[in-house]
Amino acid sequence: MNWYLFFIAPIIHQITPHKGLNNKWPFVLYLTCYNSPMNQETIPSEINNVLAGESYDFAVKANRKIPLKKTFIYFEFGLIFLAVSSFAIRLLFWPIFMGQDVHFKINDLPVVAGPGHLTPLILPAIGISLFLLGGLTLIAYGFYFLYSKGAWHIGTPKRLIIYTANKTRSIDWEQFSGDIEISGTPEDGNITLLLRTGKMVSQKRGPDRYVPDVIYIARIQNAFEIEPLLRKRIKEKDTTPAKTI
Repeated sequence: MNWYLFFIAPIIHQITPHKGLNNKWPFVLYLTCYNSPMNQETIPSEINNVLAGESYDFAVKANRKIPLKKTFIYFEFGLIFLAVSSFAIRLLFWPIFMGQDVHFKINDLPVVAGPGHLTPLILPAIGISLFLLGGLTLIAYGFYFLYSKGAWHIGTPKRLIIYTANKTRSIDWEQFSGDIEISGTPEDGNITLLLRTGKMVSQKRGPDRYVPDVIYIARIQNAFEIEPLLRKRIKEKDTTPAKTI
């Protein structure tokens, strides 16, 4: 038996949309502006406690923590780091294992290292180790996000509630910038919401760049029906002064 199938099969299961099995997907959508008895029985009781009788526009259970494309970014960069590390190991250390000397430069000065003289390789070894550790960390994050389930997202007239088993986050609609990105299909869609809050990120080339905080509602049904409700509530609570001509 091919051993790698034990690793590939779960990943394929995670990234393949389960069309025709929607009744088994761990999310439910309610497009309603009132709390009917049926909805009260279907959504977790903890969410009803958080709402405390507050009406809501929708309640949806995301199947992922972040969109699948975002998850693949961690794998891509992790593999790049590992490839660079492997190339450096092959270039600098493999000749040593074969009993040969290695010639390279440090600060434009020629350096020779060999089986009996490994001191010049200490600095390159530290750099390679950091690259290797970075690659493994990125891949570990990729697997974490690949298997992490999403949270409940409940939209009320005043706020967006994000609920997990041990944490509840409430964000007023005023905190959203109104920049919404939607992707995927009606059966398997993703919604990305940008907040007004964020942080400055320094760049090697050019001035610092402002990166807004992001809320993902990943892999849900009826994303294209939820998006207008989100946009409506954000627009209602938008405190930005209107531009005058």
